[in-house]
Amino acid sequence: MNHFLEKVTGHKEINKEIVFLLLIGGLYALSIALSNTFVNVYLWRQSGEFRDIALYNLSIVVMQPLTFILAGKWAKKIDRIIVLRLGVVFLSIFYLMVLAFGNNASSYLLLLGGLLGVGYGFYWLAFNVLTFEITEPETRDFFNGFFGIVTSLTGMIGPILSGWIISSLQGFTGYTVIFGISLGLFVGAVLLSLLIKRRPAHGTYAFKRILLERKKNHNWKKILHASFFQGLREGSFVFTISVWVFITTNSELALGTFGLVNSAVAFVFYFLATKFIKQKYRMKAILLGGILLYAGIFLVIFDLSFQRLIIYAIVIAIAYPILLVPYNSLIYDVIGKSWKAAEMRIEYIVVRELYLNAGRTVSILLFLSFVSIFTEERGIPILLTIIGAGHLIIYFFVKHIEVADKSPKEAKGKAYRSISRRRFADGEGGSTV
Repeated sequence: MNHFLEKVTGHKEINKEIVFLLLIGGLYALSIALSNTFVNVYLWRQSGEFRDIALYNLSIVVMQPLTFILAGKWAKKIDRIIVLRLGVVFLSIFYLMVLAFGNNASSYLLLLGGLLGVGYGFYWLAFNVLTFEITEPETRDFFNGFFGIVTSLTGMIGPILSGWIISSLQGFTGYTVIFGISLGLFVGAVLLSLLIKRRPAHGTYAFKRILLERKKNHNWKKILHASFFQGLREGSFVFTISVWVFITTNSELALGTFGLVNSAVAFVFYFLATKFIKQKYRMKAILLGGILLYAGIFLVIFDLSFQRLIIYAIVIAIAYPILLVPYNSLIYDVIGKSWKAAEMRIEYIVVRELYLNAGRTVSILLFLSFVSIFTEERGIPILLTIIGAGHLIIYFFVKHIEVADKSPKEAKGKAYRSISRRRFADGEGGSTV
């Protein structure tokens, strides 16, 4: 087996567990790319109310951080593989329930959103930890590079393929087909996880200690506050834009085209940003990315058309890499310099997730308030101009953070940055909106 992997990959150090983890991640990425963009539209077509879609997403962002806290504890006290399997199992149950409820799925919004949030929490915590444990410094670049290619390709192919299938079939039949395929992919991921050996846990779970670390470590406090405002934008934008695309065009294929254009441009600019944005340009890049993201909102809030939405997709696909590549690096440089970073890496990830989803929760609660006080036509544009500044506000929290170059012992922190890229790719429903 090892000889075969060496011939295929060109790396002597690649073992079968790395391949299994890549396959699991690939199945997850493909399933999410196929279905995630369309779940909100599927539920909106049944309900017709933005309020209902907001409640569905609210249940996701409430359950996800709570599950992260529990998953972090279990990852340190039980077994990382069990946590990963739980994540995939809950994601499988989500799609099974969507299929079972059929045309009545919009009546079970909180249950469905809760299942998805639990699945995300267990899956991503375990996947991030396993990436550290299964890969080594010699294989980590291969893993991250190959996984980046896989997620980029699925992000481009998945939405347009789903849009074509859904548009080609009558009624909700296409949605049933796509959700069924996603369920099958997650079942495959569960079976693959059986091939990775169990990894007994060790160490104490110091979640509260790392939460309180913000009072001693001002850089960590700034990162947490920035994460809150990052989530403030993501919470409502994650579903509003995709539903707007469908309302404007009445076509799932158009929504798939939106996703394809966005992912293709983002793929190019993530490559360029990684190559050209050096450490000394970090803050300027974060500011520029934040300005572009906020400016992009004004393309769509006053005059909705598919052409404007495509231009918006291109603008944010350029802006997100400019912002997130240096911002992600800064986050994990700060973590790498914090108290007991290696021993407490799980806790740092969990605490940041808590702040990120707190921002998302506040965002959706504001959304519900605005559509209740105003009409959807008036309230949503006003809200988006307010919360849309979230990524721009990031700059004002992080601009004075200075992190010295890492020592060789801290080189492992580079893996945090690749993990962050994977998480952010999933942060707004599978696309950067």
